[in-house]
Amino acid sequence: MTDAERAHSRDFVASLDKGLRVLLAFERRHAKLSLSEVARLTGYTPATARRLLMTLHTLGYLHTDGKRFWVSPRTLLLARPYLMSRPAPQTAQPVLDQLAERTRQSASLGLLLDREVLIIARSTGRRTLSTGLGIGSLLPAFCSSIGRAVLSTWTPESVRQYLAATPLEAWTPRTVQDLPSAIEQVAHCRSFGWAECDEELELGVRSIAVPIVRPQQRTVAAVSLSVRAERMSMAAFRQAHLAALLEARDALAATVSFD
Repeated sequence: MTDAERAHSRDFVASLDKGLRVLLAFERRHAKLSLSEVARLTGYTPATARRLLMTLHTLGYLHTDGKRFWVSPRTLLLARPYLMSRPAPQTAQPVLDQLAERTRQSASLGLLLDREVLIIARSTGRRTLSTGLGIGSLLPAFCSSIGRAVLSTWTPESVRQYLAATPLEAWTPRTVQDLPSAIEQVAHCRSFGWAECDEELELGVRSIAVPIVRPQQRTVAAVSLSVRAERMSMAAFRQAHLAALLEARDALAATVSFD
């Protein structure tokens, strides 16, 4: 449903939409936000942002020191229905645990959600990373290995239109920021079957991902492995662990439903 369709729908509750957008403004790079920052990130007026923040604070979803706001543990209740009732995270976890144990690296399962990738399951290997990545984390689709892997199953024209409408924001000095290069990264995965992210999301972290393709269904998910850059080059990373990643992909494709 487009913004215009929402505005004219009698079944659409705009205030609920606004409250959820305020909650979603808080993430890894915006862990604590002031009123003016929330207004800027959401596009709401300061008065509207203040009412929403104070309502969420009263309900216990936000904490505040009077100047800045941050999410409370109560927000975890919003994810609980999905984690408890949908089979994907529970079914995928043993596969990711086995992959992490076999490779001694961190394994993640992510879904494409609008312009971002949502991590729905994760297993950390013995060699842990410094990233704060966990279940519920959001990553930019255009420069993450999971996002590129999913996009590689789309037609080239669909990919071009998608990336042209995506802000190519720099996460590190190595992040791809021009449209032709972003398209080329997706095309690389389409040709070779795997996508990579070489220190584009966090300096010192490399990842590879493969799409999870199911017959007669649009691909929305991919599985990835991450490694510290000082431990091995990207070529050595692929040589050592791509086969295990592909086996995990096949297991996930056979057992997990992403509905």
